[in-house]
Amino acid sequence: MSAPAAQPQEPELTPRRVAAFFVMVFGMFMAILDIQIVSASLPEIQAGLGASSEEISWVQTSYLIAEVIMIPLSGLLGRMMSTRYLFAISAAGFTAASFMCATSGSISEMILWRALQGFLGGGMIPSVFAAAFTIFPPSKRAVVSPMIGLVATLAPTVGPTVGGYLSHAMSWHWLFLVNVPAGIAVTVGVLALVDFDKPNWKLFDTFDWLGLGALACFLGGMEYVLEEGPANDWFQDELVAILFVVMIVGGVVTFWRSFTRDDPVVDFSAFGNKNFAVGSIFSFVMGVGLYGMTYLYPLYLSSIRGYDSLMTGETVFVSGLAMFVSAPLAGILSSRMDLRLMLLMGFCGFGLSCWMLTGMTADWDFSELLWPQVLRGLSLMICMVPINNLALGTLAPDKMKSASGLYNLMRNLGGAVGLAMIATLLTDRGALHTARLQEGLNWANSEVLRQMNMLTANLQANGISDSSTAALSQMAGRIAQQATVMSFIDIFTLLTLLFAGLAVLALAMKPPRKGAGGAAH
Repeated sequence: MSAPAAQPQEPELTPRRVAAFFVMVFGMFMAILDIQIVSASLPEIQAGLGASSEEISWVQTSYLIAEVIMIPLSGLLGRMMSTRYLFAISAAGFTAASFMCATSGSISEMILWRALQGFLGGGMIPSVFAAAFTIFPPSKRAVVSPMIGLVATLAPTVGPTVGGYLSHAMSWHWLFLVNVPAGIAVTVGVLALVDFDKPNWKLFDTFDWLGLGALACFLGGMEYVLEEGPANDWFQDELVAILFVVMIVGGVVTFWRSFTRDDPVVDFSAFGNKNFAVGSIFSFVMGVGLYGMTYLYPLYLSSIRGYDSLMTGETVFVSGLAMFVSAPLAGILSSRMDLRLMLLMGFCGFGLSCWMLTGMTADWDFSELLWPQVLRGLSLMICMVPINNLALGTLAPDKMKSASGLYNLMRNLGGAVGLAMIATLLTDRGALHTARLQEGLNWANSEVLRQMNMLTANLQANGISDSSTAALSQMAGRIAQQATVMSFIDIFTLLTLLFAGLAVLALAMKPPRKGAGGAAH
């Protein structure tokens, strides 16, 4: 079905369109990178703006909420405005918002501009996926799919590394200023080169403003609940409970409008394609793994090892390097082997990388984390290429823009759900492990007595007057640290089981039809 639609486009694959696509890929890289670029540098931003610990989290949350609203909306806007104008406006606005973030004088200004930055950045991401599967014929997708897969996975992975380096080498302002020259170049390049489609301005006449409001309530409420719920004991927090209700009402109205209007804000009809539906499920779970591990590695290094943002970035860059090196391999494999087998390999590799971390101790450093990170990066690329081809490669061109938004939305929602679950499990399992460890701490335990005597003697030798009390404090710190490490191990075990289950699901999929473009399926 997809091969006949792709054939007429093959002669149109001009050098100009290839150059335009590369410009768009670079814009997408900027937008995805900015999700995580501030994550390792929030303390520096907090100090620079005089923000509280509650306020500073909104530098990240406001970006994510705005982006997740724009991503599915971009399909309709792309049909209205054309890829050229949507991407150019998004890139120009993203650049201006980045500059305003850098010049913010208060946390309120920063949150406002970060939200605008996220909203406009969300307009660039799906456009690249749609263009990749619209202007490139199936014979070229073994090259194109690894490229967009690499950007989608590499950008959030190297975000903490880039951010840590910039904030240490210069200042936190450069986390945003670095976007300005690149954003200007992308805007000019898109206006000069992109000619994939034409705008249909008449769609503005029937724009569903109620549907847009419902979508914002649904996705914005969901993102807030998932971001803030774990830290605020979920529905014990009044605002979380209120926004959960807003999310439910917004979701009901969104789906009602989508299935009862000719030109809805979000077109769900792509889910009627089984390949797209299954690929979207895989994309959701990959979001759990991608963003979950990007969160867990820096958290372990900062909370257990005491690393600063630069040291953390230098330790976790290995995954990004592995992705970059393995991208060509993933492209070659996608054109030469059964995509089900590629998915099996990728999911098993990701699960194995998580299982390798279940032996973690509080002393693990770069050398112990090296091979799990390398295997994770390699496995992500081997997974992403067949998932992209499976989900988007068999859709009709007229469905591509809306489907691309939904596909990217599923990955982001997977990340949001995964992070909420991980944060909740870290808290709950940490409390459980702390309680169990404390049960074994009593004066009848000879090992406890030995450790306490050693701590007391060391403190006395260092001139600490109340050495017994200080020794008890140090023992409490050791218990808290060990309980945290045990919580990490629990989460790595669950992720191992999750990806082992995905590997089984990959085997249960139907094989692609022969003669329909190979890598397109």
